[in-house]
This record gives sequence, C-alpha cells and structure tokens, in this order.
Amino acid sequence: MSIGHALLGLLEGGPRHGYDLKRAYDERFGQDRPLHYGQVYSTLSRLLKNGLVTEAGVEAGDGPERKRYAITDAGVTDVERWLGTPEKPEPYLQNTLYAKVVLALLSGRSAEDVLDTQRSAHLATMRVLTRRKADGDLADQLICDFALFHLEADLRWLELTAARLDKLAQEVGK
Repeated sequence: MSIGHALLGLLEGGPRHGYDLKRAYDERFGQDRPLHYGQVYSTLSRLLKNGLVTEAGVEAGDGPERKRYAITDAGVTDVERWLGTPEKPEPYLQNTLYAKVVLALLSGRSAEDVLDTQRSAHLATMRVLTRRKADGDLADQLICDFALFHLEADLRWLELTAARLDKLAQEVGK
C-alpha cells in the first residue's frame, strides 16, 4: 500500500497532525503492520516537498508543538488518480514454493513432504484468520476474506501440483 496516498486520503477529512494520522492509519490499515512515527513524518515531509500537503498551523500541547497538515488541491488530484488506477494483478510466476518442489525433485528429496508442510502452514494460517474474521468488525472481516481467498487459491495449487508430481518429476529429470 502507498503510505503517502493513505495519509493523503486521511487528510481529506480535515487537517491533522502526525500523531493523529498515525493513529488513524493504524486503526484502519495497520493492525498487522502499524506505522512507525518516523515513517509518518518522513512521508509528510516528502508530501510537503512535493506540494501535496501544506502546513496548516501548529498546536501547543503537553509536549512539543505539533504541526498540522492539510491536503492541497494537488494532493486531492493525486489521491483521485491513485484511486482510479487499478493495482497490478500479481501473477506469481516466480514462486518460491514451486522452486522448492522442483529442487526437492532434483535432489531426490520428497516433494510431497514439501507440499504437505506448506499445506499445513496454510491451513494453520487460515484457522487464525477465520477466528479473527469471526471476532472482527466489517473491515477486519473484509481484509481476512481477501487473505483467505488467496490462501484458498494456494491450496488449490498445492493439490493440483501434488496430483501432477509424477509427471513433473519426469520432466524435471530430463
């Protein structure tokens, strides 16, 4: 995800200081990978330099003064362009798991064991995500569904590959 675009999108709701942006980002998008304050402020600095945000005053608080940032018209245009651009579908043609299967076959090791180990890891992750989805709000349910659908596709590939291991072993052995 583009952190800069996410921060710009959050600023469309009104001016905020870095601490508020970090908190809003973490609540909406960063449950599994919260932002570091350094990321927030370095991103805001870059957005400021590029004219996508502007300083909108300073707040006094218990600690140091906090700069407030506001999105500019150029920032709004940038967010609109980003939202309208589709994400590149990832075909995963350079897959590490496939390489492990081939290397297991080449070395005489069990490719079935590689696939079984991966299947177990996928299923364990799917159980965790399913519990999280059941306990989560709508946003958490949607992000868990996204991950679960990808894991299900991986499982289908694992099953298909397991069914074709003999043929793959013949082709790899050539």
